[in-house]
Amino acid sequence: MKLLSTIILFIGLSTITACAQKTSSATEKLLALDASWEKAQLEMDFVYLESLLAEDFIWVHNHAGTVDNKKAVIERAKRHLKNKNNNTKARTSSDVKVIVLQETAIVTGYTTVDRGPKPTKYHFMRTYVKVGAKYLLLANHTMAIPKE
Repeated sequence: MKLLSTIILFIGLSTITACAQKTSSATEKLLALDASWEKAQLEMDFVYLESLLAEDFIWVHNHAGTVDNKKAVIERAKRHLKNKNNNTKARTSSDVKVIVLQETAIVTGYTTVDRGPKPTKYHFMRTYVKVGAKYLLLANHTMAIPKE
C-alpha cells in the first residue's frame, strides 16, 4: 500500500511540474512575441506584421476614437516607410504580464512611446490566440494615460 501511495504521489507531482513548465514556456514565448510586436511597430515592419496579425485583427485606440483592422495597420506601416515620416523614436514596455488559458493568452502592461517632445504612456491589453503551433495577435486595446 505504501508503494502504491508513493507511486501515485510521484505521478501527481510529475504532472504538476510538467504543466507548470509548459505554462512557463508559453509565458516566455508570449513575452518575446509581444516584444516583437513593439519592435515591428517601431520599425514599421509590415512583412512581420502580416505574419503576426490574425485576419480578423482589431485594434481599439483611446476611447474607441480609432479602430483599426489588419489591413489598416499594414497600410499605415507601408505609408510611413514610403514617406519616411515615422517620428517614433522609441517604444518601451513595462510591467508586462501574461495570462494563458488553453489556446488564448492575454498580455497586459504599459508601453511608453517617444515621439517627442514628451513621451506618452499607454496601458495595453492584447489577445493572442494559438492557431496550430503559432500564436497570432487577434486584438489590441490601448489607452493613453493622462499626464498629471
